[in-house]
Amino acid sequence: MYDRPLSGLHRRGFLAATTGAAALALTGCGGTDDKATGSGDGPPKRGGRLRAAFAGGGASETLDPHLANLFADVARAKALFDKLADYGADLSARPRLAEKWESDKNLARWRVTLRQATFHDGKPVTAEDVLYSYRRIADPEKAFRAKASLEPIDLDASRAADERTVEFVCKRPTAEFPNILAAFGAYIVPRHATGFDDKPIGSGPFRFVSFTPGRSAVFRRYEDYWDGAPHLDEIEFVVANEESARVNALLAGQVEYAHELNPTTARAHEGGGRIEIVRLRNSAMQAFCMKTDRPPFDDKRVREAFFLIADRQELVDGALSGAGEVGNDLFGKGYEYYASALPQRERDLDHARALLKQAGAEKLKVTLDTSAVAAGFTEAASIFRDQAAEAGVTIDVKTGSKDSYWSDILDGGTLCCYRSGAMPIEAHISQRLLTDSTTNATKWHHKDFDALYQQAQSTRDKTERAAVYTRMQRRLYTEGGFLIWGFADWIIGTARNVRGVETKAPANTLDWARFDKVWLA
Repeated sequence: MYDRPLSGLHRRGFLAATTGAAALALTGCGGTDDKATGSGDGPPKRGGRLRAAFAGGGASETLDPHLANLFADVARAKALFDKLADYGADLSARPRLAEKWESDKNLARWRVTLRQATFHDGKPVTAEDVLYSYRRIADPEKAFRAKASLEPIDLDASRAADERTVEFVCKRPTAEFPNILAAFGAYIVPRHATGFDDKPIGSGPFRFVSFTPGRSAVFRRYEDYWDGAPHLDEIEFVVANEESARVNALLAGQVEYAHELNPTTARAHEGGGRIEIVRLRNSAMQAFCMKTDRPPFDDKRVREAFFLIADRQELVDGALSGAGEVGNDLFGKGYEYYASALPQRERDLDHARALLKQAGAEKLKVTLDTSAVAAGFTEAASIFRDQAAEAGVTIDVKTGSKDSYWSDILDGGTLCCYRSGAMPIEAHISQRLLTDSTTNATKWHHKDFDALYQQAQSTRDKTERAAVYTRMQRRLYTEGGFLIWGFADWIIGTARNVRGVETKAPANTLDWARFDKVWLA
C-alpha cells in the first residue's frame, strides 16, 4: 500500500514512495549549497567507498528488486538494477533503459525501443528480458510491488518485435503509459533470473560484492554502465534503524551519508560545520482523510467546513517542526499537471460554523484515528483537535497500533491521519480516487469522476489532457475527502567531503539516492 510511503512500515518506512515521495521547486540547505551539490569544487573525483546508513528491514531483507519496499531496499535496487523509465523531479517519466517510446493513434499500443545496455555479466539487455521481468512481476501468485501498476498492459498479447524493441498492447487507451515504465519496483532483470541474494545480476551502475541481510550490502562500480561508470569505487549500505544511530555514525565518521533525519536533528546541525544537511522540499503529502461514504463526511458541506477549520501553517509549524510548507487540499504540489491556479485556501471559522449549521452538525463529534506510525501524526491530531474546538467541533483522538494502522484506516473509521510520498498525480488518482481503486481510503466513488480519468487517458494532446486533470482537481478541491494541510521536507545528512548529492529530487524519484553521481572530495 503506497500510502505508507515506500510503504509506511512502522518507524522504518517513510511514504511513500514512499512514499511517500514526491518533485517540486526543491532546494537543498546545508552549511553551504556548494558542499551539498558539488558545485564550486571542480570536476568529480574518482575512487573511494561511500558508506550510506538507512533504516532496514532486519533478517528478512532481500535484494530481489521486485520486492523492494523500504527506502533501503529501493536504494540498493537502483544501484544494481534499472527500469525502462524513472520519475524526474516533477514526477514526469524520463527514459532510462528505454531510449524512446511511441504509441499508435488510439494510445492502446506502445512501441518501446531499448538503448544499448548490458547486464553485469556482459549480456545485452533485450526485449525478452523486459517481457520476462514484467511477467514475473504480474505473476498472480506473487505479491510484487509493481503488479498493480502493470495492470493496464496485456502481457499475453505484448511481444518482442526484435532484440531491442518491445511492442506493448494495453487493455484500454493509456495516455500515461510512460508512468507504467517508471513504476516503483518495475525493474528489469535477466530472463529466467529467480534468486537475487546470491550474486544477483542487474544492469545498474554497481555490481554485487556482498550482502548480509539486516546489516550491510557492498557493491562495486560497473565500468560498462550505459550511463557512465560511477565516480565511487564502491558503495556500502549500512543498516541503522534508529535515527540517533544514523546521526551518531555520521558524526563519528563511520558513514558519509545518513538517510531520513528528523527536523530537530537538522536544526541542531544545520550550519554547524560538522555535517551537511540536505532538505528535499515538499517531499511528503500530509493530510487528514475523511470517509465520504458515511456520516458525517457524506455531506460535502461538512467536508468543506473541515477544509476551512484547518490552520495549515500551525500544523506545519507544530507537527512538522516547520520543516515543510502548507498544502491546498490537492496532492502533488509542483508535480506535472498540478492545478496551481486554484487559490490557496485560508482558515475561515465563521464560514465553517455556517456550513456545519446548514448541515445540521453544529455540535458535531467525530473520532480522529492516528498513530505513531509516522512522524508528526500524533502531533497533527492534537493540533487539529484544538483547532476544531474553536469551530464547535469535538474531536476524540484515538491512537492505534503502528503495526496495523494502515490496514485499519483503509476501510474503517471516519477521519484519520494520512500521508504519501512522491508519485505522479495520475497515479494518485488511479490508485486512490477511482471507484475501483484498491487504496481508496476516502471512499470517493463517483462514476462521472471515473469517466474524466478515462477521458484523460484517451486524450493524446497533452494540453487537452492537462485541462481534464485540472477539472478533476477542481472537483477534489471543492468537495474531495483529502484535507491536505502540508508537504514535509525530506532530510538527509552527509559528511562534508560528499559531493554530487542532488538537492531537487524528492524521495522515490530518479535522482534521489543516485549514488552513481556522488563522489568524495
